[in-house]
Amino acid sequence: MTMNDNQAIDALLNDFPEQDLALPNEVPAEPARPARDLPKLMRKIPVTLTLEVGEAKLSLHDLANLQADSVVELNTLAGEPLTIKVNGTAIGRAEVVVSGENYGLKIIEIAGLDLDQLGS
Repeated sequence: MTMNDNQAIDALLNDFPEQDLALPNEVPAEPARPARDLPKLMRKIPVTLTLEVGEAKLSLHDLANLQADSVVELNTLAGEPLTIKVNGTAIGRAEVVVSGENYGLKIIEIAGLDLDQLGS
């Protein structure tokens, strides 16, 4: 190839937009997305908070024989703090209290839920 041939090829290539020169397997780069504040987003996600009184294991036969006046003994001692769960995961312990006309819970201990650490 001569110098004139190279100049002619360069002139032709300059007429094409840069994206047309991409190889077939190359994917055009997406524009950079703005960084999201994960801890701030996490604060807005609704969760279900439950207070687990206890559990009992019984046979299907015993379960089938339960009636309106039946008593099932649970594995939790009376007066013992109950388990707080968020979406089924234990996060602490609490006592049942009355708050106005509703039941409430008084936190006895709770795991550190630091949402700011999730972003790092």
